[in-house]
Amino acid sequence: MNNMLWYNDLTKPPFTPPSGYFMPAWIILYTLMGIALFIVLFSKSSKSRTSALILFFIQLVFNLLWSYLFFGMMNMELALFDVILLFIILIPTIVYFFKVSKIAGWLMIPYLLQVAFALYLNSGFLLLN
Repeated sequence: MNNMLWYNDLTKPPFTPPSGYFMPAWIILYTLMGIALFIVLFSKSSKSRTSALILFFIQLVFNLLWSYLFFGMMNMELALFDVILLFIILIPTIVYFFKVSKIAGWLMIPYLLQVAFALYLNSGFLLLN
């Protein structure tokens, strides 16, 4: 089955944005994440910086995996597990970004909010379908 046909046939939870929301939202979020990463990457070397970078790349794996699990495999259960782990790992990532640079930390907050929203949506899709 075509992945978009599958998605379009799902019962959507309240507050599901239109499909056109996601591309511009993620372009903005990835831009903010990239700027934050750049700031941390080129900050003075420290244990906090090393931890921030390690956590950033771990959470990025979970971020990229979610689309494959949800849309590629059409597996809402695994996608939900993934986004929960992403949210959990993202919190200390942001804490360490703040330790390295307040600006870098603040630049990650919209991403955290979007991941929380994705957690809500993924849970809603799972419960309704």
